[in-house]
Amino acid sequence: MEAIIKPKERPLFLIKIKEVLFMTEMEIKEQICDVCHKMWQLGWVAANDGNVSVKLPDGNFICTPTGISKSFITPEKLVKINAQGEILEANDGYRPSSEMKMHMRCYELRDDVGAVVHAHPPAATGFAVAHLPMDRYIMIEAVISLGSVPLTPFGVPSTKEVPDAIAPYLPDHDAMLLENHGAVTVGADLCTAYYRMETLELWAKIELNARLLGGEKEISEKNIGRLLELRKSAKVTGRHPGYRHYRKNK
Repeated sequence: MEAIIKPKERPLFLIKIKEVLFMTEMEIKEQICDVCHKMWQLGWVAANDGNVSVKLPDGNFICTPTGISKSFITPEKLVKINAQGEILEANDGYRPSSEMKMHMRCYELRDDVGAVVHAHPPAATGFAVAHLPMDRYIMIEAVISLGSVPLTPFGVPSTKEVPDAIAPYLPDHDAMLLENHGAVTVGADLCTAYYRMETLELWAKIELNARLLGGEKEISEKNIGRLLELRKSAKVTGRHPGYRHYRKNK
């Protein structure tokens, strides 16, 4: 008989979605730190780039502070805020990232979102800098988990321009490229949001390699439909755009 492992005994990064409600605030903070450290180790952020937030069961949020490298994030540096962005708990000298406006728009428009991750993964951000959406259905896993990823209009960070830019795409997408900026992913929990960023970056690398080998070849629309049925049967959380292209030249 399989031994029953309580949520707190599992590695924090591997906790399942249904177990998130049983995590303490400290465990959530430790999970955020784990994700931040992974982002830095993978080279998705430099200096003070990127931000992470998680929605708590009571409707408040834990988020990363402004002005600190993700490699140096520790639980006591994280900030607790309410839905209006007001600080509820923070140690002296720490305040929420100015880009929490973007995070809050995700939570406002999607009641299924429990976490938001923003980073600058080099390959995916390369598409954002080239003003190219990632809308080629070329990799099975990316088709199932993400579908096409749109390029959102330019917005100055920390202003309402970025939230306004992503808002039209949020109803159908769990990952978006930010023009000349980076990427943002959402999920029912932090693991899911982080994994979507991983998938996005790997897909970008694979697409670039395919171009070096003569060009990427898309999966047929019929087989994409079959993959979406697989997504449905696997009960993958989040939203999916279906079969959608954004680039004018297919």
